[in-house]
Amino acid sequence: MSKLKVVTEKSVLFSLTNNSRIVGLLAQLEKSNSETTESDTARYVTSKILHLTQSQEKTRKEMTAKGSTGMEVLLSTLENTKDLQTTLNILCILLELVSAGGGRRASFLVARGGSQILLQLLVNASKESPPHEELMIHVHSVLAKIGPKDKKFGVKARITGALNITLTLVKQHLSNHRLVLPCLQLLRVYSANSVNSVSLGKSGVVELLFKIIGPFSKKNSGLMKVALDTLAALLKSKTNARRAVDRGYVQVLLTIYVDWHRHDNRHRNMLVRKGILQSLKSVTNIKLGRKAFIDANGMKILYNTSQECLAVRTLDPLVNTSSLIMRKCFPKNRLPLPTIKSSFNFQLPVVPVTGPVAQLYNLPPEVDDVVDESDDNDDIDLEAENEMENEDELDQNFKNDDIETDINKLKPQQVPGRAIEELKMYEHLFPELTDDFQDYDLISKEPKPFVFERKVCGPIVVPTACEEASGNPKKKGTVMKEKVTSKGEEGDKKSTFMDATKENAKDNDRTFLQQVGDQNRTITSACGLNSDIVKALDRIILQNIPDQTSLGSTAGVKKDCSLPLSVLTCTKACPHVVNCGNALFEGRTVHLGKLCCTGVETEDEEDTESSSSVEQPSVEVPDVPMLHDPDLYIEIVKNTKSVPEYSEVAYPDYFGHTPPPFKEPILERPYGVQRTKIAQDIERLIHQSDIIDRVVYDLDNPNYIIPEEGDILKYNSKFESGNLRKVIQIRKNEYDLILNSDINSNHYHQWFYFEVSGMRPGVAYRFNIINCEKSNSQFNYGMQPLMYSVREALNARPWWIRIGSDICYYKNHFSRSSVAAGGQKGKSYYTITFTITFPHKDDVCYFAYHYPYTYSTLQMHLQKLESTHNPQQIYFRRDVLCETLSGNSCPLVTITAMPESNCYEHICQFRNRPYVFLSARVHPGETNASWVMKGTLEYLTSNNPTAQSLRESYIFKIVPMLNPDGVINGNHRCSLSGEDLNRQWHSPNPDLHPTIYHAKGLLQYLAAVKRLPLVYCDYHGHSRKKNVFMYGCSIKETVWHTNDSASSCDVVEDTGYRTLPKILSHIAPAFCMSSCSFVVEKSKESTARVVVWREIGVQRSYTMESTLCGCDHGKYKGLQIGTRELEEMGAKFCVGLMRLKRLTSPLEYNHPSSLLDFENDLIESSCKVTRWMRTKVVKIATVCSALLGTL
Repeated sequence: MSKLKVVTEKSVLFSLTNNSRIVGLLAQLEKSNSETTESDTARYVTSKILHLTQSQEKTRKEMTAKGSTGMEVLLSTLENTKDLQTTLNILCILLELVSAGGGRRASFLVARGGSQILLQLLVNASKESPPHEELMIHVHSVLAKIGPKDKKFGVKARITGALNITLTLVKQHLSNHRLVLPCLQLLRVYSANSVNSVSLGKSGVVELLFKIIGPFSKKNSGLMKVALDTLAALLKSKTNARRAVDRGYVQVLLTIYVDWHRHDNRHRNMLVRKGILQSLKSVTNIKLGRKAFIDANGMKILYNTSQECLAVRTLDPLVNTSSLIMRKCFPKNRLPLPTIKSSFNFQLPVVPVTGPVAQLYNLPPEVDDVVDESDDNDDIDLEAENEMENEDELDQNFKNDDIETDINKLKPQQVPGRAIEELKMYEHLFPELTDDFQDYDLISKEPKPFVFERKVCGPIVVPTACEEASGNPKKKGTVMKEKVTSKGEEGDKKSTFMDATKENAKDNDRTFLQQVGDQNRTITSACGLNSDIVKALDRIILQNIPDQTSLGSTAGVKKDCSLPLSVLTCTKACPHVVNCGNALFEGRTVHLGKLCCTGVETEDEEDTESSSSVEQPSVEVPDVPMLHDPDLYIEIVKNTKSVPEYSEVAYPDYFGHTPPPFKEPILERPYGVQRTKIAQDIERLIHQSDIIDRVVYDLDNPNYIIPEEGDILKYNSKFESGNLRKVIQIRKNEYDLILNSDINSNHYHQWFYFEVSGMRPGVAYRFNIINCEKSNSQFNYGMQPLMYSVREALNARPWWIRIGSDICYYKNHFSRSSVAAGGQKGKSYYTITFTITFPHKDDVCYFAYHYPYTYSTLQMHLQKLESTHNPQQIYFRRDVLCETLSGNSCPLVTITAMPESNCYEHICQFRNRPYVFLSARVHPGETNASWVMKGTLEYLTSNNPTAQSLRESYIFKIVPMLNPDGVINGNHRCSLSGEDLNRQWHSPNPDLHPTIYHAKGLLQYLAAVKRLPLVYCDYHGHSRKKNVFMYGCSIKETVWHTNDSASSCDVVEDTGYRTLPKILSHIAPAFCMSSCSFVVEKSKESTARVVVWREIGVQRSYTMESTLCGCDHGKYKGLQIGTRELEEMGAKFCVGLMRLKRLTSPLEYNHPSSLLDFENDLIESSCKVTRWMRTKVVKIATVCSALLGTL
């Protein structure tokens, strides 16, 4: 201990001695300033200070420490002294300080007036003839260091006349590299000011720099680098850039670059080469510069040189900058479409006076064909988007100018908005408030024990049909249409089973899972199905068959079909096998096993293989989801009204989707994949002869004939929710795809859903969707598109899977005019590109942006829920809220628990339950919202104890699809009115926005009868963030984000709006509290969340956003999200409401927390319950049932 004390005392003594020395020297220097005759003293003192500054970091810190007067003393001496050596000493001291201390010390010097004093010193020194070289070198060096830290440096330099002084020095001493170097560094700083840049350009500085810049040389590469940096800064001025173009300097720069590229074999002068590219990047910001670049063959030069640099990782800055220049100079093209407006036309009942639709209707003819070639500088966008690797920067910072700052506007002002007499039109949608249940057969109920089971419904049917005889009349209804081999063979072929062995089916399993794991691996063609099978699977066609012929009867299908199909039996004996004599299989018995038949439970599969004596080969087809019924789906589709009048049904919607039994990790993006794809795009311009440029699909051309060549992929999107407008074959295995605009709009391209057929196995096909509009996408951060294989569905794998390699999202060379874009900035389109290697030959595959969920699927699910719920326990009512513009019904669902009896007390308890209002799918492209809603609906209608308690606690009013027309017609964001319905809640038009008008009317009615919902939540999907999270509304948090802490402190607010998100963050593995926001933005003031909060007065008004990609935290970290997780989120939301009830009404509702914990665990394990677990769950549920009975 004593030794430590001695060491500490010595160090303190040394520090005091050292500090007292520099303090003493500074005091001595300050004193000498008042004694003008003592120049020798100042010279001596400054030399000592310089020595200490050069040798000791402590001295440098002391000089620039807070509260130190050392800098002021030095600047005062510099300003007043006439001694040259003293001046040089101080300049050296300042240079040491700012060189070693970085930006902080430079800012320290600027704050004390250093810029002005040094600029004046430069002016004074220039008056000497000749000027002192050493002095000029030091002054320019210090000014070049501190100039970037002074926001007004350019103005100060111009006012003092320093610009011309520096430029004159360069002109007069061009061969004196030691003097020219700091002068060029300072010219670069001057050029940061646009006025200075233009002034210097007029004085001939650009021409002067090209006297320094030249071909490869091992000498003076440092000076060359600084000259190029100065030139790049000067050429950011459009005036200077035009001057450079006029003098042919673009060609000169390209020639110099090629020379340095060829001779710099050891890559020691990469900074010089990058400097040349930076100058080219600046000059190509203008249209003339881009044209000069193209004329000088710049695209080919930079393409070839960048390709040669790819092998050396350290040259990546050159490759990236070259790529950026080439993308910018790539000639802007309009999309190869007759118009960027939608292919489909829908006449609105009323045309709005203002807004995007009014602008669209008032556009001059062909205005969307104009390509805007203005001199807009796209560098910022390109650099931000080029090779983005840090996703955390996305959506992280609020735009303060978009945050609502008016406290009066933020305060909820509950106003009816519509007269109470008008709101009475909604009384019939609230029968639960008036019904006395006298006509109901009510019994005092005991909750049934929860048994985890999946209701077995009809099988996945493989459609078969045949050609009608020539004399037969057309029949009315829905049948399945198949391709025939030839007319002569009609009726001759009989139904046969497919010749495939069990071993081949297992090979298919292994092959497909291997393909999912490695997209780049060549997959051998599977043999599990005859190739003729999928060829025969034409699309499901809605045709006419007689009214008396139902879908389930055999009268509508002939026995002799040209190419019949059979679903082969599962040889495994399962208690849940469905025996279905289906109309489409005319008397055949089709056995369909559960998913456990397909290899999930390996022990049973081995037993099956060993005990099977059936020689007939089989292919297992698992049951569809419990709410899926293919026959019912077809019946519903017939009544669905679409603008294109679709007559086909996509197989995934018909077969249904089961979540795959494997995890799908977020894809790791290979390094440099984006620039590789961009380089391939640039090759189109350089090697135009290699481009096929053949249209293979075109919605705009009704007479279009599908090409018959065997090596061309076939496309289709003429089915519900489909979106694909045009396909162009670019290379043998590369296709450009163009999406359709939302109807009555000329933009909103993101959602896609289309069919592909005619593929060859083991071939890598590249798909480019070239007219996306968002500036970034989760496709850059691990998200993959979805694919559904019909052949795999027939092989007992009816699921969408994440697939694709070399995926990226980037700005391309297609654009639209600013007029057609409604004056929007950022007129370029973006490309989603992905590569697919198909495992099967002649398969029929479907691709989608996210898991499709059609309007007909919703209607089917609701009908199944209505027919299967327990009416003695569950009050389930399905109403029509209104009709949409195209005549489709918008469903409204009411769910709660039936009263125990019709006695007064039970009816009162029933009517006084608080409301929870839920909505979803206002944006058609956010299909994940419907899957979350499906999870909510299934949970609310389930027969487990906690769901029953939830129904007894709340009345749920649910609008599961706010935009049916948009969903049906494959829109991404809008309804048929061409407007974003989630921006119409403030003043919805009953003629243009009927679903929003009446949904708001329901809420206004509840407010008018004093039954304000406890919670309102609108389900959405998010394309740029991961996880599931919520947006809410808070005055205090909004004001706080404006950095007005005083106003924030004055706001008193109930923080109950945070309770539900906080609950969900604890119970839902996909939910992330840190991603939630409760800020009210101006641009969101007409959204459902804000209007319901502000106008209706619902404090807990939320938007729940679900990622389209996956999760980066918790249980699902690193995994892409699937329908299993989305439906789980819908169920977890319900459990969260249960906990919210317990927290908000502890006396009224006091169920034990163990029940909720049990329910939480039950949901998490619902997708992987084994037979052993099922027994345990039944036992646990029985205990819980008994527990509930005692409460």
